Amino acid sequence: MGQTLVEKLFSKAVKREVKAGEFVVADIDYTMAHDGTAPLAIEAFQEFGAKTVWDREKIILVIDHIAPSAVESVSALHKMMRAFAAKHRIKLYDVGSGVCHQLMVEEGYVQPGSIIVGADSHTCTYGALGAFATGIGSTDAAAVFLSGKLWFRIPETLRVELSGVLPRRVGAKDVILYLIGQIGAAGATYKSVEFVGPVVQDMGVEGRLTMCNMAVEMGAKNGVIAADSKTRTFLGLGQSTAGAEVQGDADAAYASNLAFDISTLPPQVACPSMVDNVKPVSEVGDIAVDQVFLGSCTNGRISDLRTAAHLLRGKRVHRRVRALVIPASRSIYLHALAEGLIEIFVKAGCTVCNPGCGPCCGTHQGILAPGEVCASTSNRNFVGRMGCAEADIYLVSPATAAVSALTGRITDPRGS
Repeated sequence: MGQTLVEKLFSKAVKREVKAGEFVVADIDYTMAHDGTAPLAIEAFQEFGAKTVWDREKIILVIDHIAPSAVESVSALHKMMRAFAAKHRIKLYDVGSGVCHQLMVEEGYVQPGSIIVGADSHTCTYGALGAFATGIGSTDAAAVFLSGKLWFRIPETLRVELSGVLPRRVGAKDVILYLIGQIGAAGATYKSVEFVGPVVQDMGVEGRLTMCNMAVEMGAKNGVIAADSKTRTFLGLGQSTAGAEVQGDADAAYASNLAFDISTLPPQVACPSMVDNVKPVSEVGDIAVDQVFLGSCTNGRISDLRTAAHLLRGKRVHRRVRALVIPASRSIYLHALAEGLIEIFVKAGCTVCNPGCGPCCGTHQGILAPGEVCASTSNRNFVGRMGCAEADIYLVSPATAAVSALTGRITDPRGS
């Protein structure tokens, strides 16, 4: 019997054939922590009595969640991170660099076949490049800082095959929201979700990153897509590595095989206050919005900004709406400036903020007031997610967000 993609990735890492359910200790290629998790990891590392890190070049620290700092206590945590990074000569991406998950990808730390852990649940994003990547806790991160190793139970694989062609103004975010609605918020708990099929093959790498980013929202341990020529091009690997990518075997033992034809899929919306409360945009009803957020590790990439700018060009955001645009990294911000996208956003009445997580975690930017509604391209909409337990968050695609900003209501982008 063959192996799933995740079984092959771990077999490569531990240098023997493994199967789902086995416990292994694997060498870690890179680990990452941000300002929401790194301070606890640093404290745990110090409590271990450790003097030096395992490999200073394989630990990445990012200040992105509350960046710039909003309060003195957070400034102290940022100071702690800077001091730790300086002492151990660790790479630290400071305020304004961007969201940790985008930086890990665009800075080249993620390569096909690698094993990566990060002290953030959306570390699963990197699986889009043919890697095993998953989120861990701060104490586990401290153990990796010390040893460069971590234990895993090899997850079973839920294989999701997507056929058809994406309809007009329906994108990767709509696809993953639909899948979460079908599978459920706990439907893939501790499984590896492997995305395959023509839709995935046709999808650009940025769309694949969006898909894997939200695998955790169905309870998955990780999301993964086999590397291919698009992956090589995205990473600048050239064609010399052609044929070297790891692929799951058709005769592997999968926990489940699911198939979906998305040829007629309409834009999707995750309604309050569960990520699997998903409906077609036409069934959401007449919902007025107070704030629109375009950004986050899910949809703050250049293709997302292009999609929104195309729809906003020459138009004005509804007078009642606060439209926040936050590029996922400084590099993306610069690309958007060069392409004239930032000018489009500003002329449309949007507020463009520094690269970072922004309103997503509800700590310092775009915090909602009681009774307000936000249409967000981020990945979570549970109660209190954007800083207010009495506000409602609707998760949407960049196209739906842009058009909703113009109309002041949750709106189907296909009519624009």
